[in-house]
Amino acid sequence: MLLASAAAAQTVPFVVRDDAIEAPLAGLVGDAARGSVVVRNRETANCLICHAIPDARERFMGDVGPSLEGVGSRLSQGQIRLRVVDPTLLNEASVMPAYHRVARLVRVDARFRGQPVLNAQEVEDVVAYLATLR
Repeated sequence: MLLASAAAAQTVPFVVRDDAIEAPLAGLVGDAARGSVVVRNRETANCLICHAIPDARERFMGDVGPSLEGVGSRLSQGQIRLRVVDPTLLNEASVMPAYHRVARLVRVDARFRGQPVLNAQEVEDVVAYLATLR
C-alpha cells in the first residue's frame, strides 16, 4: 500500500493497492461525456497523440500507446485511475506522463510548475469515459 501525499493544493491524496487506486479521487463522481472531451482535447491531456479511441471521426490518433478500444473491459476503474494519475507507479520507465502528479517532474515550463495536467475531477471524468469503452 502506498499513500501519496498532496504535493500541491491542486493534487489530492490517494491510496494505491496492488495495481489500482480503487477510491475515486476526493470522492468525486466522474462524467463520461466530460471525460470524452478531456481525452479528445489536444491542448491539455493530449491522449490521442499516443492512443487511438474507437471513433472514426477522430483523425491523427497515435499508436505509441495501446489502443483504448475495449479498455473498460480489460481494466477496472481503479486500474484505469492509477494509470491516469501516475503510470510510473506501475512502471518506472513508462513514457506516459503522470497526469495528477507535480513532484519529481523534469523540464516543466515555469508557467505550469506545481500544477497537475489534470485535476481530480478531470481524472474522474476520464476514468468514467474510458470505463465505457468496452
